[in-house]
Amino acid sequence: MPSHDHANPPHLTRRGMIGQTVALAAAGAFTYLSPRRAVADDDRATPVALVGGAHIHAPGFVQQMADHDRIDSRYVWDPAPDTAQRRQQVIGGEIVDDPQVIWDDDEIEAVVILSQTNRHLHLISDAVAAGKHVFHDKPLGMDGDEATTLARRINDAGVIYQTGYFRRGEAPIQRIRQLIEDGAFGQITSIRTTMQHSGAIGGWFDDEWRWMADVEQAGVGGFGDLGTHALDLMLFLMDHADDRAVAATGHIGSALDRYEGADEYGEGLIRFASGAVGTVGAGWVAHANPNTLEISGTEAHARITEGQLHLRGPGVEDGHVTELPDPWPHSFQLYLQAITGEARAPLITADSAAYTNRVMTAIYHGAAEMNWVRLDH
Repeated sequence: MPSHDHANPPHLTRRGMIGQTVALAAAGAFTYLSPRRAVADDDRATPVALVGGAHIHAPGFVQQMADHDRIDSRYVWDPAPDTAQRRQQVIGGEIVDDPQVIWDDDEIEAVVILSQTNRHLHLISDAVAAGKHVFHDKPLGMDGDEATTLARRINDAGVIYQTGYFRRGEAPIQRIRQLIEDGAFGQITSIRTTMQHSGAIGGWFDDEWRWMADVEQAGVGGFGDLGTHALDLMLFLMDHADDRAVAATGHIGSALDRYEGADEYGEGLIRFASGAVGTVGAGWVAHANPNTLEISGTEAHARITEGQLHLRGPGVEDGHVTELPDPWPHSFQLYLQAITGEARAPLITADSAAYTNRVMTAIYHGAAEMNWVRLDH
C-alpha cells in the first residue's frame, strides 16, 4: 500500500523531571526543546502507549517504535480488536479495552495517537489531562474550532506536543526559510504549494483505510488530507516573513466520486496581511506527485520541484542549487527524540497546528459559500 508520508527513529526520565527541564523558546511556528536527561547515564526506556492504530501511517510509525531501543511500548488500544492486535504484534505491550487504563498509569510518559480524526477531541484531551506527552497524526481537530480548543488544553497541560507535518524539515525548505529570514526575497508577493497523489484512482481507501475517505470520521476529503501538509508548509514559511493569513476561499470538487461524500481535489486561495497571495493545490486524483513550492518576491524567486531547488534574483544563487543544509529528521522521529531526551528538536506547536486547521476550515467554507472567509487571530 503506498503512503504519502514516511518516517524513521530514536529517552527521558520521569515526567516530572521532563517538565522541569523543557525549555520553550518560541521561534516562529516551532518550539526548541533542550536536552532533558536529568542523569547523564540514565538509559532507561521511556514508557509509551499506542492509542489508536487506524491511520494509514500507523504501520510505519509502530515499526519505528518497535525498532527504537529507548521506547518501551507498554500498552496498545484501539476500538477495533483486529487493529489493536496487528499493532501489538509489532510493538508488543498489553492490549487494553479502555484507554482509561493508560491515562491512570503514572508510569506512562507519552502516547502516540494514530486514531480516526473524530476521536482526537476526547483522546488528546484525556491524554494531556493525564499529563501524557502527545504525538498525533494530522490534522489536530475535525475543524478549526475544535483544533483551537485542543490547542488551549495542550498548552495548559504543558506537555511535549508534536504532530505529523513533515515537510518543514526538507533541505530545500530550510534553505528558503533562511533566505526569507535574511530578507532575500524583498516583499513576497505570492507563494504556491502543492501535494497530491493517486489514492482515489488507485483505491487506496477502499478497505482498511476507508475511514480516511469518510468526512464524518476524517473531517475532510482528499483536498484537506494532503492539502493540510502543503498549507502547513506555506504558513510556516510566511510566519518567518512575519505574515499571517487574513482570509481564505477555494474550489473543492470530486472527479471520480469513488468515495461518497468525500472531495478528491481542490485549490485554496489565501490572502496574507502584507498583500501576498497564497495558493494551495492538493488531492487524490493526480498521476504525478511533484510536491511543488514556488515563492516570488520583488528581489528573488524560488521554485522546488521533485526536491530540486531553483533560485533566480540578484541577491541569490542563480539556477539549480545543490549546496543545501542538512534536513531535519521526520516529525515523528523528532517526537521520539524529544520524549527520550536525546537531542534538541524543532517541534510544531499546538497553536501552529490549530492555525493550519483554521485556515483549512476557512478554505472549505469559502468553497462552499463561493465567498471569502475572514480569519480571526
